[in-house]
Amino acid sequence: MVGMSIITGRGDKGETDLLFGRRMAKSSPRAEALGCVDELNAALGLARAGSRDAGLVELVDGIQTKLFGLMGELAFEEGDAAKYAEKGYARISESDVEWLEARAREIEAAGVRFTGWAVPGGEGSMERAALDFARTAARRAERAVLRLDESGVAVAEPVRIFLNRLSDFLWLAARRGGE
Repeated sequence: MVGMSIITGRGDKGETDLLFGRRMAKSSPRAEALGCVDELNAALGLARAGSRDAGLVELVDGIQTKLFGLMGELAFEEGDAAKYAEKGYARISESDVEWLEARAREIEAAGVRFTGWAVPGGEGSMERAALDFARTAARRAERAVLRLDESGVAVAEPVRIFLNRLSDFLWLAARRGGE
């Protein structure tokens, strides 16, 4: 397969691309938030790859797809909002938050409840340890997105809530039976 090289040199001076041809400093709050969500998605990939539970794999796939939309929302400047909408790119909505809450409630209905702190990896399960790792990455991403919002870049409320709910969901998912 012939394609463009990933090595472009465009980032050698500490800048990277946003959508629609805009550039930003790699050290900016926006770049930090995008990087944290990217790390979260990679951590979820570990849980997905290590799972033999088809239902969990399907859930993680749905979450990862939503995270791609969330990253898209973080990757455009306010002046390009109309272009983003015109292209029909994904956004995190209240229905995405409701979907995630419903998945968490399903695990709770199966008997999983918060009864105190749990030791990540304590169950001897790579899948569960990966879910705990993803949970911590979700909290880091949430903090980075909140800092971005506090810096003056408006972040939609469903994005902030989705990341908060995601870490809760991942705690529950790591405590449920399976693997």
